[in-house]
Amino acid sequence: MKIVFVVDDSAVNLTKAKQALESDYRVLTLLSAEKMFALIDKIVPDLILLDIEMPEMDGFATLQKLKENDRTKYIPVIFLTAFNDEEREAHGFELGAVDFIAKPFSTPVLRNRIAHHLHIEGLINNQTMLLKQKNQQLEQLNTSIISIIAELVENRDKLTGVHIKRTTRYLEILIDGMLEHNVYTDELKKWNKKVAVTSAQLHDVGKITISDTILNKPGKLTRKEYEQIKTHTTAGEQIIDHMIEETSNGLFLNYAKLFAGYHHEFWDGSGYPYKLRGLEIPLQGRVMAVVDVYDALVSERVYKPAFSHEEAVQIIISEKGKHFDPKIIDVFFDIQDQFQSEGKWL
Repeated sequence: MKIVFVVDDSAVNLTKAKQALESDYRVLTLLSAEKMFALIDKIVPDLILLDIEMPEMDGFATLQKLKENDRTKYIPVIFLTAFNDEEREAHGFELGAVDFIAKPFSTPVLRNRIAHHLHIEGLINNQTMLLKQKNQQLEQLNTSIISIIAELVENRDKLTGVHIKRTTRYLEILIDGMLEHNVYTDELKKWNKKVAVTSAQLHDVGKITISDTILNKPGKLTRKEYEQIKTHTTAGEQIIDHMIEETSNGLFLNYAKLFAGYHHEFWDGSGYPYKLRGLEIPLQGRVMAVVDVYDALVSERVYKPAFSHEEAVQIIISEKGKHFDPKIIDVFFDIQDQFQSEGKWL
């Protein structure tokens, strides 16, 4: 049964409203806004009938306070008023009231207005739920597609093992560490972390354009072969640009494009493909660079053995201010144990 609060400083009005509505709703009557707020912490109503003229806190102030609370701001509020004043009505609607009912009210009008607004509220809630479900399904589909594409790329590169799975987890650890250490938090708080971390699986998608001979060469690459490998960054950007053109999921893929295009840029400007320096490098590229190198160091390759965690950390620290953003490296050093612990399970 739907719950309706009736808030009015007149006991007569409360009694009349309760008698008119109690056959269809659970009606709770309250003599003041203060009593309503004390109760609303325990019971959230489906609709509130609210008198405007009340002592201590009037209806307008009450509605404003309701709208400031996430738990109560979407409750439909109908004002009860003995005044026929267009200016007051306009102000009430500006504050978020859904309707006005004149006092003394008739039972049929009261019942019909409440039924109408609860019906509308039900339709809105149903549509909101359906939209949320569709968004969740779309998000799951996006995640699945990205994972499949990433696995296809990884399966071609026999040297990297489960590199994508590990770097994705390390990235999440590093982002959380940066937030805890208040490093680039203004920018990170604007990110959708879940979307960003998932999209990072595409950071090496450009490798799909590199020949198997070069990609899986067991020995040292020639200069020409290395130049070919370097093109995976710009190739990744182009692939993701094409995906953006063919879909409507710009946010998801824009994150992916930044991870793909800039994770080999160096803080001192000696990286590739654009030789950007310092803060010119998008933050996505700067964080991806750290986790990408860490995983490469602690992983076995045909051309090298795996370094220990301690050796990898020392190598990365030695590149602070050269390869890597100094602030991010300071965070990495403080949370390095989390990388080591997580790596044992990946």
